[in-house]
Amino acid sequence: MRWLDNYPKEVKVFLLASLVNATGSALMWPLTTMYVFDELGRTMANAGFVILIQSLGGIVGQLLGGSLYHRVGVKKLIIGSLVLNAAGLFALPWISAYWVIFICAMGWIGLFSSLSLPAIQAFIGFRFAERRGELFNIIYVANNIGVAIGTALSGFLADFSYHLSFVLNGVTSAGFAVFFWFYLSRIEPEQGEVHLTKRLTALPAGPGIWALLSNTRLYLFMSLGVLFLLFGNSIWNTGVSPYIIAEGMEKRMYGLLWTLNGVLIFVGQPFTSWVKRTMARTSTAQMTASAVFYGLAYVVMIAMYNYPGMVLAMVLATFGEMLISPATPAFISEHAGRAAPFYIGVSGGIGSIGRVIGPYMMGVMYDQQGLIAVAWLATGMAVIALLGFVLHAALNRNRKIREYGMDSQGE
Repeated sequence: MRWLDNYPKEVKVFLLASLVNATGSALMWPLTTMYVFDELGRTMANAGFVILIQSLGGIVGQLLGGSLYHRVGVKKLIIGSLVLNAAGLFALPWISAYWVIFICAMGWIGLFSSLSLPAIQAFIGFRFAERRGELFNIIYVANNIGVAIGTALSGFLADFSYHLSFVLNGVTSAGFAVFFWFYLSRIEPEQGEVHLTKRLTALPAGPGIWALLSNTRLYLFMSLGVLFLLFGNSIWNTGVSPYIIAEGMEKRMYGLLWTLNGVLIFVGQPFTSWVKRTMARTSTAQMTASAVFYGLAYVVMIAMYNYPGMVLAMVLATFGEMLISPATPAFISEHAGRAAPFYIGVSGGIGSIGRVIGPYMMGVMYDQQGLIAVAWLATGMAVIALLGFVLHAALNRNRKIREYGMDSQGE
């Protein structure tokens, strides 16, 4: 991997730590439903409710993480949230016999696992301002390699012990906290805990939360675009998955689609790099291109309506994912100045709503009308997302940025 030679040692160490943490996180999430249904003997409705509570905790965590960045400080926020997340994971094997406490613990884990995300992304944007777009993409790739490894290991660990998966996830979260403790302690004090220039560090307190939220052109339409993309992307779990089972295909055919997704995120980098160099040079253009790829994926699914069509659709959707994931934090880091952590948290929280409501609404539609209807709904979501990204790009064209993301008209 010679391309990593262009980056300093601290970036390589950061990537390795991110990969290990992502691997640990992926050990758990595929098993939660199985654990509730199989180990705890609860219904699938109960399992869905647990996932809902965990997802809602994640939304609150992202919103709080961005708001607390400057108030608490990056070191306390990242390390504290990772440690508290690890504590929740370590406790799961001991409290799972108590259903209400188990549900609360899953909400706790969702909250603190997401609390550090805006802080880490903002930290990268401040620390490596000159190359943050590249680094967001590289870390995204590293995290997905970790997810692929963790998902592959999770099945084997589940056969041995569900509880071992929880504990290993806790170990990686605690290890990531230790990494950040040493990493942030080594940074020279004059750089400031948030890694801004001395001029920014010395600024007085910025606008209040409501003033920041009123600057809707910076984040709202972009966030809604992500919401609709995540809503539409629910088709894989609540459309494609039951379709494959209903058609009598082997369940591994569904797993192969996600294997393709993980492999393509790594080997497809030259293609997305070419798209960024030629057709989508800005982060706003990359968001728009992402919606186009997602929309084409669902159209292919409708037109072909067979497994090869699903494979092609997964290829197109994965390219869309590869374009959108690094683009949104890069845009905010470039345009929001000191308020970037706040806006990263807000946009992440809004976008995650699509992941919460999408599976339920698509599941209901699939039960009533089948996969084609769900695919049409996903296509409509991609079109709405496209319109949101186009509007976002138009509103932010040639705007003059101030320290807190406010434009020259004081929005």
